[in-house]
Amino acid sequence: MTVTSSSPPRHLPLTGSAPREKRRRPLGDGAIAALFIAPAMLGFAVFLLWPTLRGIWLSFTRFTLLTPPEWVGLANYERMVNDPIFWDSLKVTVEYVLVNIGVQTVAALGIAVLLHRLTQSSLLRGIVLTPYLMSNVVAGLVWLWMLDTQLGIGNEVIAAVGLDRIPFLADETWAIPTIALINVWRHVGYTALLLFAGLQAIPHDMYEAARVDGASEWRMFTRITMPLLRPVLAVVLIMTVIGSFQVFDTVAVTTAGGPANATNVLQFYIYGSAFGRFQFGYASAMSVALLVVLSVITIVQYRITRAGQTDLG
Repeated sequence: MTVTSSSPPRHLPLTGSAPREKRRRPLGDGAIAALFIAPAMLGFAVFLLWPTLRGIWLSFTRFTLLTPPEWVGLANYERMVNDPIFWDSLKVTVEYVLVNIGVQTVAALGIAVLLHRLTQSSLLRGIVLTPYLMSNVVAGLVWLWMLDTQLGIGNEVIAAVGLDRIPFLADETWAIPTIALINVWRHVGYTALLLFAGLQAIPHDMYEAARVDGASEWRMFTRITMPLLRPVLAVVLIMTVIGSFQVFDTVAVTTAGGPANATNVLQFYIYGSAFGRFQFGYASAMSVALLVVLSVITIVQYRITRAGQTDLG
């Protein structure tokens, strides 16, 4: 007798079986990157891009905050070209930048090389970075008290050795170099650590080979360290120059642009025009001019120093 099975063939689908669930495709690398970048891009658009575009538009208007902006074309730029205070402020700013960049770069490079060649102590790196953790306002106030002509500890020491007291922040000759050195004191540790990071990327074998060949420390510095550190040093110089042109808070809390406009840097003049005299259109025009100057300087620096190229091969 033949027994017939009632079960359906295996190759036939069962009736009433549940449909297969569709698999979700994972997000690609581009989508994940865009998700992480989105908050930063939102902040950039709200706090940088939009204010910049609005500032450029306001530079072509007469705007006093009390009345709607009035289109005046290039009138603000014509006024700026014929404004002697603007050119004097630009000259004072350039003087500050030259002192600040010159001293800070040399000092930071020396500190970075010493940290790299003599010690690897994290404690020393922390000590070097300590002044940078202080705000510019606090640093300016501390040095204002220390350099006071009558009561400051700096002038007390000068008087103790028999020299005349120096009005560091009250004399036209001393004011800008003093402000520049205050900012050098605060920023040199941070700059040194940036250069130190660049020195860490130089292969140690090169120094060993040069030492075996009898090269001195100075020769290794000029023939190995400086050429291979050039890309990092170029980027640090670009960042330092941009930051130096934007000096404001140290001047505001120490000299307020005095004496006799000797420290009236461009940023302080822009601030005074906008929030002191409510000439927002003219202040915007000067801000746009500063933006153009910094853009040109950055491009020239980048080309001359070949910041995008490295000698490491």
